[in-house]
Amino acid sequence: LFLIGSLSFAASAAELLIPGGQVVGLELQDNTVTIAAFDQTLGDAARSAGLKEGDRILKVDDTAVTCAEDIRNALSCSDGQVDVSVLRGSKTKHFSLAPTATADGPRLGVYLKQGTTGVGTVTYYEPDSSRFAALGHGVNTQNGNLLQLTSGSIYPAQVLSVKKGAIGTPGQLLGGLSGADPLGTIEKNTAQGIFGTVQTFTKTEPLPVAHTSDIRTGRAAIRSTVEGDSLREYSVEILKIYPSAKDRSRNMLLKVTDPDLLAATGGIVQGMSGSPIIQSGKIVGAVTHVLVNDPTTGYGIFIENMLDAAS
Repeated sequence: LFLIGSLSFAASAAELLIPGGQVVGLELQDNTVTIAAFDQTLGDAARSAGLKEGDRILKVDDTAVTCAEDIRNALSCSDGQVDVSVLRGSKTKHFSLAPTATADGPRLGVYLKQGTTGVGTVTYYEPDSSRFAALGHGVNTQNGNLLQLTSGSIYPAQVLSVKKGAIGTPGQLLGGLSGADPLGTIEKNTAQGIFGTVQTFTKTEPLPVAHTSDIRTGRAAIRSTVEGDSLREYSVEILKIYPSAKDRSRNMLLKVTDPDLLAATGGIVQGMSGSPIIQSGKIVGAVTHVLVNDPTTGYGIFIENMLDAAS
């Protein structure tokens, strides 16, 4: 995967963390507005003009668009024809169309998406402050840049099905929300993970945090949810360690060795990002990426790098 106020983790507060592994729904908002779909009744004009799903709306006439309200305000001031500027890939395109008149005012006839949604895995909870971390990597926009978070929430979720990974085709956890009320807020989106605060979490036994120098190649485990909301621990092997890696979310090379996980997912799949890695009774990091040419193998981030990003 592909979800903050200022988070302060003093060294003493980070000595013990509660390992996660639970899948959660993520909703991250930014200042971009994207066309998600066309209304079947009202969307003909927009579709005929050349707009497409995935277009990021930059302007309607001279009004810069950072939220859906900007579009409504621009349409209400139009004289029956509007110019819509969009970003499609790396190119800016311009379209002219007449909005559709409705009882609620003129409409483009499109469904809009602000920010992004998905599922991911919690890495840890900080028991004293109710802070959490997830993913082990950042959430990016369609053009690959780190999403500039304005607000966000996490929701209870469960895994509905699994698309197994295969050589050349990454797998994916297909999840759905199991509750409408958010568990907490996302307050920070960084290249080393997302961070925020939760109201409640399962207060299981906390584990000590491993320093980078403590981590060794060899046997380890990850905690993940790959069926429903059932949290399990699975065996992996740490193949290599990259203490000086420039990419601070790819510090360990992992291989899944657990036969149950291999049977269920084929290895590491999208949605497992953030699964905590445990070795010798300590939290050493989190799963972050899968190798496209070998779904049994992927990368992990050092827990120290996540804690640095959270502070």
